[in-house]
Amino acid sequence: MFRYLVRRLLAAALIMLVITTITFFIFFALPSDPALLACGKTCSPSRLAEIRHSLGLDRSYLTQYWEFLKGLFAGRDFGDQSVRIHCGAPCLGVSFQTDTPVLTTLLSDFPADLSLGLGAAVVFLVLGVGLGTVAAVRRGRAADKAAVGLALFGVSVQIYFIGLLLLYLFVDKFQILPTSGYTPITEDPAGWFQGLILPWTTLVIVYLAMYTRLTRSSMLEVLAEDYLRTARAKGLPATTVVLKHGLRAAVTPIITIFGMDVGSLIGGSAVITESVFGINGIGKLAVDSVQNSDLPVILGTTLFAATFVVLANVVVDLVYGLVDPRVRLA
Repeated sequence: MFRYLVRRLLAAALIMLVITTITFFIFFALPSDPALLACGKTCSPSRLAEIRHSLGLDRSYLTQYWEFLKGLFAGRDFGDQSVRIHCGAPCLGVSFQTDTPVLTTLLSDFPADLSLGLGAAVVFLVLGVGLGTVAAVRRGRAADKAAVGLALFGVSVQIYFIGLLLLYLFVDKFQILPTSGYTPITEDPAGWFQGLILPWTTLVIVYLAMYTRLTRSSMLEVLAEDYLRTARAKGLPATTVVLKHGLRAAVTPIITIFGMDVGSLIGGSAVITESVFGINGIGKLAVDSVQNSDLPVILGTTLFAATFVVLANVVVDLVYGLVDPRVRLA
């Protein structure tokens, strides 16, 4: 297992290097001029040249790429002698809009994404696997039809529709919950929970449908296997047959999808949910940076999200080894 982990970590590091390289050169392939964007509307040629030199844009692309890679491990300094900004490792650059290191901005918004994505993921995983298992065991009955209908509803609706509907019902009309938004859990745990109830509910409704359908189809396939029929014939309890033998064999595709979803949600893919409920997360930061043409922030959010997706894949591979002994033997 240790060698397997080392191989997966080395592969993840190689993937991150490829993503970093592609993202960096796409950064320079954009038609906009980073120095001109940082200089502003009223910019003299001399001032533009100073900004190009302070940002290192007057060097070759390969030199800038090497400086960027060194900054990830050793940090970098931006600016001239009069105004110098230190960006500590790992340095993802300095924002054109705020003159602050990109990583500092990402880390300040990361708790919101972590709370939103991880909290919703736990709920829709438990509910989705539970409903899908019940639907498979009671195939063709009322419970199965209800679960399939709920899944169809979740697939049909969109996040912005569910989010606005929940805001209207629970905040504006009945005033059950306060105005949504993110409050750090360290400041007010109750406010943190109340502010995330509706965003969690929105994501659960949308993602629950996929996990219910995926679990149901996987369980139906596994329940038809010969070894499960043998287990029933030996007189094993139905709960043992379904949960210990059936669900463990059916959970492999669910783990794959769940790992990808958690990695993307924590990395900031819940941008629509953040926008609807006024949560200042990494997804909303990415949209704002695109609107403001803040290229270092765009680069930073892309790499930040890619990091969590790659790490999620590594964790999924390790969980495979725990669930399926054949992976450990391989």
